[in-house]
Amino acid sequence: MKHIFSLLVLFLCGFSLHAEEFTHLSVDFPKVAAYTDNLGYGYDLGTSWDGRSTAPFFFSVNVPDGNYRVTVTIGSKKRAATTTIRCESRRLYVENLATKKGELVTRTFVVNKRDSLFTDAKGKTDKVKLKPGEGGKLHWDRKLTFEINGDAPAIQSISIERDEQISTLYLLGNSTVVDQSNEPWASWGQMIPRFLNEGLAVANYAESGLAVATLIGQNRWAKVHSLLREGDYVILEFGHNDQKTDDRPGNGAYYAFSHQVKMILDQCRQKGATLILCTPTMRRSFKDGVNQNTHKDYPAAIRDIAEREGLLCIDLQKMTGKFYEAMGEEESKRAFVHYPAGTWPGQEKALADNTHFNPYGAYEIAKMVAAALAQSEMPIGTFVLSEFSEFDPSHPDDVETFHWNNCPFVDMTKPDGN
Repeated sequence: MKHIFSLLVLFLCGFSLHAEEFTHLSVDFPKVAAYTDNLGYGYDLGTSWDGRSTAPFFFSVNVPDGNYRVTVTIGSKKRAATTTIRCESRRLYVENLATKKGELVTRTFVVNKRDSLFTDAKGKTDKVKLKPGEGGKLHWDRKLTFEINGDAPAIQSISIERDEQISTLYLLGNSTVVDQSNEPWASWGQMIPRFLNEGLAVANYAESGLAVATLIGQNRWAKVHSLLREGDYVILEFGHNDQKTDDRPGNGAYYAFSHQVKMILDQCRQKGATLILCTPTMRRSFKDGVNQNTHKDYPAAIRDIAEREGLLCIDLQKMTGKFYEAMGEEESKRAFVHYPAGTWPGQEKALADNTHFNPYGAYEIAKMVAAALAQSEMPIGTFVLSEFSEFDPSHPDDVETFHWNNCPFVDMTKPDGN
């Protein structure tokens, strides 16, 4: 405790924080300066907070790659508050937490931070081949960034400590899994931390437009493999974009795709990590009231691999179909990016996307994944919060009761992939 206090005093006296020497940081709000590279922490992205404002704000810390145990004291001595905390690119950790005037509540969670560099099997430094524009996103930079949002956000302090022992859940997938950076897009991978306790870190390496072949070709899998340790988990959801190259010789669900998934499985096993497979989320494609499979043989191939290799298969193809059908053909649009022109700033045309989810749809699918993990009888199930251990996609949450405070970043550009 004395060490923590001393470190805080150093920071407040102008001590500069350098990523390579980071172990712990404790900060009281609102007495925080603006972020600078020299200081290494502070209010970021042109925002700040005076303790009274109800506008969202950002706080960043310069840290190396790794997992960080974060303890936040939420609330205000002067007013009632409702606070949501998201990290990096809109990864959800604390959701609509209401506190009375004078009430302070502590929450602890673990956040994974990454950049594009890694050390390969030969000990040489290599790099993930990011797509144009991808490197500017919050989840590929030097900083661990917190978004403090909500109807009336208020926090008293943040304590951040590096945790090199905790197990990590790595997410591999496409635009239905990635941490989407901008409203109104969202994916289940950025919602899943909400349903897990602080015993497991989530590292989302999914990216829009990816197939298994590009996951490997762009060094994304190489980086994850370089970090894998015994006791870690990998969830893989592909099929959306893989099917688009089936006309090339040797491709297809039961050929190149299955071979690539088996290679990833073998490398997970070599490291003592556990691979979990997901069938792809269904596109919204109704016929006579029934949502249709548009993913060819890929869902069946994934189920076959899981059965043959003794893996857990989370059948999102089946569960999302039930979800859409329960909502109905018209109402299910409210789980996707379907918005009339003028709904968002600068939106001149209507949005009608039947692949990519809005925050409500992403949240519901993350609940499906969490419940499947909890019911699997695998050790990973113990990390699911008890209140989310069951979820029936045939009885989704009422969309009218879902409350999401938009982040300041809005972009009408459709994510890669379809």
